[in-house]
Amino acid sequence: MDIRKIDDSYSVAGQITVDDLGEIQAMGFKSIVCHRPDDEEPGQPTYSMIEDAARALGIEMRHVPVGKTGVGYEQVQSFVDALDEMDRPMLGYCRSGARSTAIYQQSQHIRS
Repeated sequence: MDIRKIDDSYSVAGQITVDDLGEIQAMGFKSIVCHRPDDEEPGQPTYSMIEDAARALGIEMRHVPVGKTGVGYEQVQSFVDALDEMDRPMLGYCRSGARSTAIYQQSQHIRS
């Protein structure tokens, strides 16, 4: 698992698994936002699989999927809501971390 720090409250990663959640918790993350749509790739863990295991560890979860069409206004607004409502530090993930980075950058324009 490759976690890249964007700032003190937000980091990104590629696809995580249920097995990664203990390490994510140990690193101090309080919440996770999934930016990957379910069934984007065969064999990918579903959001609900990750969510169930994360919640059992006391980690908040939110699903703000960003598909092939890219980041839209509705996704950015949903992500801004997550930033406002969820504890941090927060981890965002998608296939590679690129969408999680892009949506965070766009959310900063709305929040400033």
